[in-house]
Amino acid sequence: MSLGKINHGTILVAVLSALALLGGCSKSESPPADEHGHGEAQAEHEEFERGPHGGRMLEDGDFAIELAIFESGVPPEFRAWATRGGKPLEPSQVQFAVALERFGGVTQRIEFAPQQDFLRSTSEVSEPHSFAVAVDATSGGAAHRWQYESFEGRTQIAAAMAKEAGVVIETAGPRTIDDVLPLYGVIATNPESVRAVSARYPGAIRSVVKSLGDVVKRGDVLATIESNESLQTYSVTAPIGGVITNRHANPGEVADNDPLFVITDLSNVTADLSVFARDLARVRLGQRARIRSVDGNVASEGRVIYVSSAGAGANQALIVRVKLDNPERRWTPGVYVNAELLVGGKEVPVAVRADALQRFRDWRVVFQNEGDFYQAQPVEIGRSDGEWVEISSGLAAGVAYAAHNSFLIKADIEKSGASHDH
Repeated sequence: MSLGKINHGTILVAVLSALALLGGCSKSESPPADEHGHGEAQAEHEEFERGPHGGRMLEDGDFAIELAIFESGVPPEFRAWATRGGKPLEPSQVQFAVALERFGGVTQRIEFAPQQDFLRSTSEVSEPHSFAVAVDATSGGAAHRWQYESFEGRTQIAAAMAKEAGVVIETAGPRTIDDVLPLYGVIATNPESVRAVSARYPGAIRSVVKSLGDVVKRGDVLATIESNESLQTYSVTAPIGGVITNRHANPGEVADNDPLFVITDLSNVTADLSVFARDLARVRLGQRARIRSVDGNVASEGRVIYVSSAGAGANQALIVRVKLDNPERRWTPGVYVNAELLVGGKEVPVAVRADALQRFRDWRVVFQNEGDFYQAQPVEIGRSDGEWVEISSGLAAGVAYAAHNSFLIKADIEKSGASHDH
């Protein structure tokens, strides 16, 4: 999908309008209050009773469990306090386990062991704390079971609306992440796209049709000349299309072997970049380069077509020339640019597009996707080339994620109240 074909302002207006009508096209699941201190607002219909330790109260007759996530000074863990008839039970008198079904149908079973006056989970409760919960307890020969949902950083957006807003779904997987060599330089005319036009036969210039700055097509007549030998008048025509950047011809003058016109084809230009000798061993013909104007308003990508063998200028920098397509004439010779030369790389097992990463609470996250649902998934990142980012942990290969316009997913989560201070 080409995002360049979408009117970004129109998208934002449409999406923000849709977000204001969450009961219609876009709907976020209302998260229950967070029993481990995330302090989120919650929907009234999902209010639950809290116990003396701030956890969720689960009751079955006169038997009750208070279940909370504790993370003060330790990795997040479950803690549970059991009572019967309102009186505390010894932890050793209760067999207890919790099953967490996370986004994508992944289930984690948490076992517990007695400690002091509570039961403590024997494994960490990894972030995000967004899951469907099944609780099983046995005490005094009686079995008890509860189920509830505790979602955070999760939202639901109709697929049609997400697509209209430009949200693009891709799949995380292996990718070669390039190393980036930052350079600077200037836009120049491509020497291969410049033609000097001379008279075929010496003679008097009878007329000049084109002037400096005129745009010409291949075959256009530039001037007419009367040959000294045949006294016949012939036309001088443009050998290529482009712009007349030099003119040395006027009616009545004599044409000889010197150029009468210079035509420059600006449909492609070069970025002449300065590279120091210490970095030259990393540069190869054909390498990709990302070129951006100093003000950031114009950007293109091209490939290296020339590497100089001798230094030039006061700093003895060598020149690396990158060819850029310029059909819309966005690049003007003489404009200074910054560049990133992609000089090699390494394949990593899991990578996502750089646009997919967002800040959510105190994490970097990628928004996993399954149907109409999105889940903020904290990740650890590795190397990056500005276009792709290695995911060192938190996301597996084969997982679908919001690759472009993921900020709209974040906005919907934050607007719905499913984003909370940790």
